Amino acid sequence: MSQSSASALTGHDKVTACIDGSAFAVSVCDAAVWASKRLSAPLSFLHVIDRQEGAGEASSDLSGSIGLGAREHLLEELATLDEQRGRIAQEQGRLMLEAAYERAVQAGIAEPRPRQRNGELVETLAELEDEIRLLVIGKRGEGAEQASEHLGSNLERVIRSLHRPVLVVPGEFNQPTRVLIAFDCSTTIKRAVEVLAASPLLQGAELHLVMVGAESVEHQAPLDAARDTLTAAGFSVQASFRAGEVEACLREYAKEHAIDMLVMGAYGHSRIRQLLVGSTTTEMIRNATVPLLILR
Repeated sequence: MSQSSASALTGHDKVTACIDGSAFAVSVCDAAVWASKRLSAPLSFLHVIDRQEGAGEASSDLSGSIGLGAREHLLEELATLDEQRGRIAQEQGRLMLEAAYERAVQAGIAEPRPRQRNGELVETLAELEDEIRLLVIGKRGEGAEQASEHLGSNLERVIRSLHRPVLVVPGEFNQPTRVLIAFDCSTTIKRAVEVLAASPLLQGAELHLVMVGAESVEHQAPLDAARDTLTAAGFSVQASFRAGEVEACLREYAKEHAIDMLVMGAYGHSRIRQLLVGSTTTEMIRNATVPLLILR
């Protein structure tokens, strides 16, 4: 059974950063270094060579179109081409990890661990889940489109499947000083508040608890309880309500208060919760311009 986000952020496992050839690699590295220092946790860099990246798609396509009577040496040449692609992918990955390692060491991290795996990202992370304390990943991978609203194909699957906190980095990373917590009275976000109160990750930051919904006694009590929990842990906390569409309200609040990190709950497991909350999570990631910490 996987640990909860609470035990992950306060446990003894690694901060793991997914490194690839995307424009987000440097920011992911910087965010992971920050988290590693704040959590006093070892840092691991992970590069996963996708099966299609190492073994060319072209070979399977071409070998199927050669037809009967094809010369054997053509198939041998295709096999050689696949081997060459695999070696190139391995070398590219090694260079990416080497650059991340050097950047982390220069930033004061002792012995970050670079790792390269062959396979599929989500499956690889599932195998490593027990040793992940916090996963740091870019908003889009190297194969994604450059449009700012495009969501990396692997990212949503990672967030849905991994039972660990995930820090999504959409661009240049700077240490957060004003953090917005999207509060919705759910068990997930209540637990997230307890996690943050017990963790050194955001200590010193100004926290903004924002609930989008009706300002009622039913909602006020859990919001006050969350504020009190964080205040007791030494945080400066502002708590407020906003009325309107969730994603738009949170985005507007973040702009008004110069928020530099968002915190929210992950996708729910029930279909109803995925419909109501999961879609908000996706929209927040898609439109995020500051790092987004997603907790379970």
